[in-house]
Amino acid sequence: MQLAISPVQPPPFLKLLAHDIRWNILVLLAHSDYRVHELVNFIEQPQNLVSYHLKQLREHNLVSERRSAADSRDVYYSLNFATLQTLYFAAADALHPALSSSETTLQETISLLPQKPKRVLFLCTENSARSQMAEALLRHLSSGRVEAYSAGSQPAPVHPYALRVLTHLGVETSHLRPKHIDEFQGQKFDRIITLCDRIVEVCPSFPNDPERIHWSFPNPATVQGTEAEQYRAFEQIGLQLTIRIRLLLITLEREKGTLS
Repeated sequence: MQLAISPVQPPPFLKLLAHDIRWNILVLLAHSDYRVHELVNFIEQPQNLVSYHLKQLREHNLVSERRSAADSRDVYYSLNFATLQTLYFAAADALHPALSSSETTLQETISLLPQKPKRVLFLCTENSARSQMAEALLRHLSSGRVEAYSAGSQPAPVHPYALRVLTHLGVETSHLRPKHIDEFQGQKFDRIITLCDRIVEVCPSFPNDPERIHWSFPNPATVQGTEAEQYRAFEQIGLQLTIRIRLLLITLEREKGTLS
């Protein structure tokens, strides 16, 4: 008996990703947030063409854009990881249910991390919210298997809402304190991750030229409104950081044995 298969159209999501330029844009944004001229330089295609494909990705909510806090004429593009993951697994499930499940849990990923701890430094201007939250979340989610640090070019006291969000998530905060970038000069890191647009311009060099990544997050401390609205801004940053840090942990695990 032959299996009868009715013609089925592939998910539009897969058609969208099938274009070379759009695929390369997503590959780059999976690594770091970039401005359009940076994407143009990487892809080596005309700016109007890259902008056209960015528009296609934005319309399908795969990519977001945000005005740079350092220069409002610049726009940073970032990958919407949650949307991409949802559509990816939905497409896999449409092909076969067995393809839509992941067998590797976060705890399994952590157990496979290199025995020699990776060192990650998060940077933002004031080192009062985003970078402090990232430091605490990475240390927490890696169960201490990754050495996480944060610093700023103009350090200020840790924001109480940042501490409140972390405490609500069950993350230890007693070690958090404002630190200047100079405190880490001469130290070696596997990743330097900048979290505000201004710090990108003044980020110093470090030994062995560690890989640098930019996550263009708005400063939750600048949000105006009620206390609830201000706190909500910190909650959103915590959620977005958690998503990115989970992905970072997977990347670090896969590099086991390939980095010194």
